Amino acid sequence: MYDQFTDIRKRFIRGFRVAARYKAKQGTGDCMIEKAGGMEFMKAANQKTALVTGASSGFGLLISIELAKGGYDVAAGMRRPEAAGELLQQAAKFGVAERIRVIELDICSEEQVQAAARSVEQELGRLDVLVNNAGIAVGGFVEEVPLSEWRRQLETNVIGTVSVTQSMLPLMRRTGKSKMILISSISGVVGFPGYGPYAASKFAVEGLGESLAMELMPLGIDVVLVQPGAYGTPIWGKSFGELKVREGSPYSGMLKRVLAYSERTAKKSGDPLEVARLVARIAGMKHPSFRYRLPRSTRLTGRIKAWLPDRFFQRLIVRLLGRE
Repeated sequence: MYDQFTDIRKRFIRGFRVAARYKAKQGTGDCMIEKAGGMEFMKAANQKTALVTGASSGFGLLISIELAKGGYDVAAGMRRPEAAGELLQQAAKFGVAERIRVIELDICSEEQVQAAARSVEQELGRLDVLVNNAGIAVGGFVEEVPLSEWRRQLETNVIGTVSVTQSMLPLMRRTGKSKMILISSISGVVGFPGYGPYAASKFAVEGLGESLAMELMPLGIDVVLVQPGAYGTPIWGKSFGELKVREGSPYSGMLKRVLAYSERTAKKSGDPLEVARLVARIAGMKHPSFRYRLPRSTRLTGRIKAWLPDRFFQRLIVRLLGRE
């Protein structure tokens, strides 16, 4: 009789433990301690997560902080993790540094992209929001930009974005109800002279976003394009500050006007935090729109292009540059 009672008690205890583990895995709000990458941390089964590429500066840095402030656990991807100082300092000011995990992620390296996908799955367990933000801007006139620079521009802004998307989609599908936010540009709507390589890459991102939106809609994944206008982020200083033409170039006169226009626009640029806050709002929306364009002047530019005949719009831009 005693042995029978002892056996029943042992079975009850084993059953209770199994039920408790199952309950934790089903996202009841209980926390599980998991070990990933040699670090132990508490992870709630239903905790919202995000990956932001190009997070060391500019939009990526601000977006990472805004998402963390919104309660997301954020994987902040960057080519050089040692450049994470500013991100972590700003995150600490808002008390969200513990929500940000810096990961090495050069979107042009397939090995790093695949390693990042494994890291996100192991450490976060799910992916609710992917922000494809990383990119570069190559300026110059189409005839004079070396093909090596064209390849670098497209390899980063287009192929790199596709690489990250391909690697993260399996986890996003398993998560369900995820969002992919592509940081495009007004340069994906209007191809401005002297911006050819950058505009080509952003027009490609626009087409990529349209195809992805319809491919992923039946799977419950929303794709959103964000088209910022001129904002004071480091991407422009890195490339357009060194914009030159060849000696005796037929484009030298236009270059001066383009640079004058770009400088004037940069001085009037809006606060990039506006873009970061928009992205954070989109992340929390149940039914986001497909495209968001900001600031107001950028929305106006897009509307004017849509309303006017193409040749009239092109002549208008050239004439406006002639006044610089």
